[in-house]
Amino acid sequence: MIDRDYLLARLIELVKTPSPVGMTGRATERVEGWLRELGYTPRYTRRGVLFVEVGAGAPRRAMAAHLDTLGAMVTELKPNGRLALRNTGTWAARFAEGARVTIFSDTAEHRGTILPLKASGHRFNTEVDTQPADWDNLEIRIDAVLPDRDALVAAGFNVGDMVAVDAQPEVVDGFIVSRHLDDKAGCATLLAVLKAIAEGKVTPAVPFQAMFTIAEEIGIGGTHGFGSEVEELLAVDNAVTAPNQASRDDAVTIAMRDRQGPFDESLTRQMLAIAQQHDIPHVRDTFRHYRSDSAAAVEAGWDIRVGLVCFSLDSSHGWERTHIASLLALAKLLVGYIESDLVSPGGRNA
Repeated sequence: MIDRDYLLARLIELVKTPSPVGMTGRATERVEGWLRELGYTPRYTRRGVLFVEVGAGAPRRAMAAHLDTLGAMVTELKPNGRLALRNTGTWAARFAEGARVTIFSDTAEHRGTILPLKASGHRFNTEVDTQPADWDNLEIRIDAVLPDRDALVAAGFNVGDMVAVDAQPEVVDGFIVSRHLDDKAGCATLLAVLKAIAEGKVTPAVPFQAMFTIAEEIGIGGTHGFGSEVEELLAVDNAVTAPNQASRDDAVTIAMRDRQGPFDESLTRQMLAIAQQHDIPHVRDTFRHYRSDSAAAVEAGWDIRVGLVCFSLDSSHGWERTHIASLLALAKLLVGYIESDLVSPGGRNA
């Protein structure tokens, strides 16, 4: 039912497409093209969220995955011909050290590397190891002859230039190792489910919106864009695969709560029932330092039930890794949800 090769191919293409939060146009345009190939009619909100409506009538539920990723922005043109930077989205400076990047100026793209200020072992010896991992201790070395600030200005660099970090994807024995799997793995899974619908393999029980949001990493991804009849939102994002967490590489994770609090009980129990009914490998988990598009929707005041289902993700917001088995389990759960009825206000299926 789910085209595994399609899912994986779309994922690899997506992680290779730069879309740091604040500069997501390339990714939304790429996904728009894929949606049109499948026969859908994509639309955008004023802020740029991409969505399609599936089924006859006004959508009554929504599923959301986010295309924006972590990135950085230039904050200073330095006298030494390098660039100071600051993270966009929440991620640790220790995971930025050594990253290959593209800097997007007004007129060109430039390649470079994020380095600690003390990067040369032959010059700084053990100080390379003892300097704190902090954004103030990082700079971008540009792959061009740029000896000073005047050379940077002449080359067209400016404060505010966006910086995209290379994904460096690799597939090994079913594992997908790459930056930006959060949440492009969720987007690729949603695309594979939409492909199955377009091919007539899945029939929606309820009209729905499939949404590709663009600012989840700064907390405003799911704040808008829902149809007036939407009653449920199921966010699709990453699980926390780490010590003291239940999430597994071979299963979909049904989130019971995030840092905001518990998810809707009826919607969450519907996810559990679907997983049990269809023998989908699944676990329950809770997330202490985590929020998603569903939290943004609730905070924005939308009167909708919200839930969260996740693929496995080790080293989130760092050197990330998931497994195709988890993505396929997630896809099967989304299919089961699409083929099910709404949860009624009393907690039973409508």
